[in-house]
Amino acid sequence: MEDYFETFRFNVKFYREKKKISQSQLAIGADCTNGLIGQIEAGSTKPSFDRIVNIANALNIHPADLFLRNASTTVTNTKNILRTELIPQIEEFVEKRL
Repeated sequence: MEDYFETFRFNVKFYREKKKISQSQLAIGADCTNGLIGQIEAGSTKPSFDRIVNIANALNIHPADLFLRNASTTVTNTKNILRTELIPQIEEFVEKRL
């Protein structure tokens, strides 16, 4: 079974670094201490659900992205493909067959 906390803590650091912000800046945005962000990234503490949401909000990402990188983007991209490509093909098929 996958270790979700390992993925989570690596993704916190990944998205923090991607935004080019320090642990202190993330802590301010997530309304917690710099030490807590450091402990999360080091794997020595596990945040509460509310803290996870606060961290995601501070990083301007969906909380799911902290567990599965780019999860929300993948869902959005899939929906866009369905809307722009698949649905028109289905409508065309229906028009031709009916």
